[in-house]
Amino acid sequence: MLSAGAPIIYFPYVHITLEGVPVALSTTAGAASLIIGILLMTLGVLLWFHQQVRVFAGVAGLLLTLVSFPLANFGGLFFGLFFGLVGGSLACAWAPSPSEAEVQHTATSSPVTVPGSEGPHES
Repeated sequence: MLSAGAPIIYFPYVHITLEGVPVALSTTAGAASLIIGILLMTLGVLLWFHQQVRVFAGVAGLLLTLVSFPLANFGGLFFGLFFGLVGGSLACAWAPSPSEAEVQHTATSSPVTVPGSEGPHES
């Protein structure tokens, strides 16, 4: 999500020229682009250091990215929109790997006999 905030902030404030023809994207979207971009970058840093808020940060990032489409020049000319949707989706789907204690506990657990079965089964 860090890479989603950068193009959303960048494009409204830069003056692009294509073969001598100025392309101005400075509209009323400047303030919205700045706020949305900073919030997306903050959520990216939050995900980096506090993984336990991954679902909140992912959903908030997805909503901010979708709001950036109409408010911030098509979500940073579709670059920020794409990175935000992918980053928010990955944050929502992210599951931490099991700790060593959990892995050892499941590996050393004794077999459990299931009623109505023929013998012990692994749990």
